[in-house]
Amino acid sequence: MRSYDDDALPLQPPIRLPDAATLASAVRAAPLAGELKALLDPPDTPQAGPPDAPQADPDALQAGQGDASQAGQGDEQGEEQGDERAGDARVLEAWARVCRARLAADERLLLELIRMFLSREPVAGRAPQALTDLGLVRQAEPYTLSWLGLWVARLIIAETAGQEIPVMGTLAGADAATLLHGLRSYPEAERSEELAGWLAGRDRERAAAEIAGALAGVSPLSRAVGVELLESSLGEEGRRALRGLLEEPRLGAVVAARTGREDRRPTPDEIAWVLVDMAAALLEFGGGEAGEVIDSIAMGMDAEEQAGTIAILAFGDHPWTGRVLRVVIDHHPDERVTAAARKALRRLRGLADIRT
Repeated sequence: MRSYDDDALPLQPPIRLPDAATLASAVRAAPLAGELKALLDPPDTPQAGPPDAPQADPDALQAGQGDASQAGQGDEQGEEQGDERAGDARVLEAWARVCRARLAADERLLLELIRMFLSREPVAGRAPQALTDLGLVRQAEPYTLSWLGLWVARLIIAETAGQEIPVMGTLAGADAATLLHGLRSYPEAERSEELAGWLAGRDRERAAAEIAGALAGVSPLSRAVGVELLESSLGEEGRRALRGLLEEPRLGAVVAARTGREDRRPTPDEIAWVLVDMAAALLEFGGGEAGEVIDSIAMGMDAEEQAGTIAILAFGDHPWTGRVLRVVIDHHPDERVTAAARKALRRLRGLADIRT
């Protein structure tokens, strides 16, 4: 199956998916659903479902979820519901294997699926029959991805590009670091919705403190998201938590830079770290917007001033320094700046050897 360069694929916005039972029902209704029979275990050799899940009855997988009204009371009803959930999970696991095999054998179909997922737009004309047979598109004109199509495309992108595309509503029980990582690609409306779900049942002040406590250890873009949430979405509790970070080395300088706090100027040894962190947040989003990364470092300076600033980046000890310097080397239009970036990259590697 074709792989994709993660740097070339911008972070994708979240998708909405129904529960596993609804997805499994869609699989059973797909024209090629008969292929499940060969993939599911025979009745005398049951295979365990997901970790800690009950065993599933293979016959029930073919028949559907069964009639819950015929189930007994108490423990018997709970066991049947558990079997249904395990059965749904096995149906989806088996269908993922069917889709991977079909798409790996026909790159044209794979690219069509990925293009539809990335555009999130209907496509004029008649849908490829193979995608219809797998239940991945809604056959009408124009045609669109079905819930199964979104689900399968998400799996394939995770496997080939290494990008875990978030599903709306799944971050409610996450810790703050996981929340910030997941929210990196959310548009404003969806971000507000997901944050509201995460805040439900949480004390707002404690929630703000949890997000503030996670900022130092997350990625640059996650950190930018966290600062924005505390500044704009969590009221006075969020802004108070941010103010409590201002005196922190490096992190406080980033917070001040992102919130426009003129009263908290970076120290000389923080300047490089702040510049790299802010450029890295753009780089992390992906999409090849090298010009934005270069502009964020330039800050309106002329080439000679930029070269002088680039020279100090190696001393900032930011984990993304090397990647930011590579963008400058590969894309900056002025040779003086690229030469300074090459020199800074060599110095960075030399300092890394000394530290290890």
